[in-house]
Amino acid sequence: MRGPACVLSSQSAEGVAPMQSLPSPDELDRLVDTTTRLRAGIESVVTGRPDLIRTSLAVLLAEGHLLLEDVPGVGKTTLAKAIARSIDAQVGRIQFTPDLLPSDLTGVNIFRAQTHEFEFRPGPVFAHVVIGDEINRASPKTQSALLECMQEAQATVDGRTYPLPRPFLVVATQNPVEMEGTYPLPEAQRDRFMARLTVGYPSVESELDMLDLQEDSDPFARMRPVTDAAQVQRFIDIARRLYAAPSVKRYIVALVTASREDSGLRLGASPRASIQLLRAAKSLAAMSGRDHVLPDDVQELAVPVLAHRLLPSTESRLSGRTTQDVVTDIVARTPLPAAEPLARARRAV
Repeated sequence: MRGPACVLSSQSAEGVAPMQSLPSPDELDRLVDTTTRLRAGIESVVTGRPDLIRTSLAVLLAEGHLLLEDVPGVGKTTLAKAIARSIDAQVGRIQFTPDLLPSDLTGVNIFRAQTHEFEFRPGPVFAHVVIGDEINRASPKTQSALLECMQEAQATVDGRTYPLPRPFLVVATQNPVEMEGTYPLPEAQRDRFMARLTVGYPSVESELDMLDLQEDSDPFARMRPVTDAAQVQRFIDIARRLYAAPSVKRYIVALVTASREDSGLRLGASPRASIQLLRAAKSLAAMSGRDHVLPDDVQELAVPVLAHRLLPSTESRLSGRTTQDVVTDIVARTPLPAAEPLARARRAV
């Protein structure tokens, strides 16, 4: 899937990056140090999946939303709780059930007889990190209550709009739709999630480590926050200031366009997918200590960011070809941007 590494100039013939807007070396150092400690803290609870944790933190720094999908018991909720526990921030927990109402998420207005006025009681979405457990067990109406929250960081209740705290991250888990008592997420809802990750079963060694780790104590009891919400928001702003060469942006658009033209799909990726793939790639580059994006960053995130937004054709379903397979093929056949001389790099790649 991955092509040869291609170093792109932060200042090339295609365009000149605004020097003053790039993150400073000290800002990148603090970001790298904090994300390294975040990864170590989460890995003390979720063993054997460093790639999963790395992508999850990239989504966090891109101010996106994360969908964790797999069968029960493989650690979806554990990962979501570990991310929330590692940040000193407000955390909302929602256990999705078939009888859950939209107002149970966003909040309600309560009439106070003493003042003869309505008082707004916010729901669990009014938090920095919202854990939505088994999101596909709720009805589509309730699932759709999150659409405005996830896209615009606000909630409208009884005609009045309330801003949500920043940063705002939804980490949702879901079981496969073929399991009893679940509802498939609507396409519009899936498109709001920046990335979908499949946890999978651990290796033998990782499962043995997990047994040792949880044999006589709860690993969550030892977790301590590494950073706070305000610092995370500053890191989000730093990551967005990274430089992406025009050739990298064209590469992202080429991948997304190829998904719309692929015969194995009946629905390709949306323009929102292009935006979120670029933001996630910037976050991944920042976590590597770079002030610019490489095609390798885009390739690493292509499947988790794009695959869940696509709908396979009937022929693909009958042949057993998944959307992950389609994205992998698209990445393999899409030419990489031409290599450019490295005119300025603030970190070793």
